[in-house]
Amino acid sequence: MGAPEGLGWGARFRGLEKEGGVSSERLKAFSDGVIAIIITIMVLELKAPHGEDFSALAKLWPILLAYVVSFTYVAIYWNNHHHLFYVVESIDGAVLWANLVLLFCLSLLPFATAWAAETEFAAAPMALYGVNLLACATAYLVLVRTLLRAQGAGSKLQAAIGGDFKGKLSMALYVAGIAASGWKPWLAGAFYVAVAAIWLIPDRRIVRVLE
Repeated sequence: MGAPEGLGWGARFRGLEKEGGVSSERLKAFSDGVIAIIITIMVLELKAPHGEDFSALAKLWPILLAYVVSFTYVAIYWNNHHHLFYVVESIDGAVLWANLVLLFCLSLLPFATAWAAETEFAAAPMALYGVNLLACATAYLVLVRTLLRAQGAGSKLQAAIGGDFKGKLSMALYVAGIAASGWKPWLAGAFYVAVAAIWLIPDRRIVRVLE
């Protein structure tokens, strides 16, 4: 059965959610599944060395390092996504699409990670890795803004997000890393690791709103 004529997608989804037809729980479950697949794809890139001592394992350091960094990023996004939807009261069609765009950007991380690792962090792969991270950050920002619009003024989410200083700083560091990749690829990597370190520090904005 079609939705009543004259209603936009946002209104249709909000109406269905009030009736129990659409829930953010399905969105979260789908996102959890996609993120789990992304991690699985990345871990499959870890091949056992052919040697029988630790010197053979040492040769895999680029792959191991790239995996650790990318796993950390995926974990950060999952954690933030999980907390974000704690204070979400309604979703609409725009939120669903924004979430899919975020998942699409995250799904490219295994490819960017593999290229960077196999070339031992050469300039072009490091630039692409930074572009991928910037795309993920931009998609997450769009998701947050879309959710804010869906919640309306004075929502708990709006109170929790605030000025989003960490988000803006992260975007600036990604751009700096991309710019530095053609000159000093290791410096680009340092910028990317710095952003991950910033987000590893617990963000209590949403927790404070819920308390």
